Amino acid sequence: MTADDFQRLLDVSRETQDKFDRYAALLTKWTAAINLISPRSLPDLWRRHFLDSAQLRSYLPPAPAPRSILDLGSGGGFPGLVLALLGCGHVHLVESDQRKAVFLQEVVRETGAAATVHPIRLESLEAFPVDVVTCRAFASLPKILAQAERFLLPEPGQEGATGLFLKGRNVDQELTDAGKRWRLRIERFESITDPEGRILRLKLLSVEDRAP
Repeated sequence: MTADDFQRLLDVSRETQDKFDRYAALLTKWTAAINLISPRSLPDLWRRHFLDSAQLRSYLPPAPAPRSILDLGSGGGFPGLVLALLGCGHVHLVESDQRKAVFLQEVVRETGAAATVHPIRLESLEAFPVDVVTCRAFASLPKILAQAERFLLPEPGQEGATGLFLKGRNVDQELTDAGKRWRLRIERFESITDPEGRILRLKLLSVEDRAP
């Protein structure tokens, strides 16, 4: 997949595509120095990373106002920074690796993406209301839920945030393990970039067992 293919498939404006082009250039440059993505995946950057992240746009809940999105373990910016550049809402990028956080800040500065970088560990981030929680290759589902529970659990009379997670071949076992502690409402969708990949859209309804 090329940059032009990406632009046609996502139907983005020339201005937005220019921002993605700048993002791609920075990612390629910085990957030579720090481990943002596997160097072997660079030739397939537009499909493997940008399109893989962008597909979440189709599964975002409707929002009458700009969404607030929390992206866990953002790394090179996937999927959160991609969603920000696509105009999906204001994205909070959580990345504890300081070099990766500096990279994210540089991309936000050069592209004007609607995003805030939090260069700290997720457990140190004070909880605040968000509409959506996203992550890609961050951790197993039980670990994700354990760390993001305070963002996902609904307040009385409310629905709580929606989780949108890109998962791989172990998704069934992860769901089984997660079901031992949390009551979830789950939808699963096939990935358009990975035959073994799945997209989980979920609501955390309650905690069934608070034992560690």
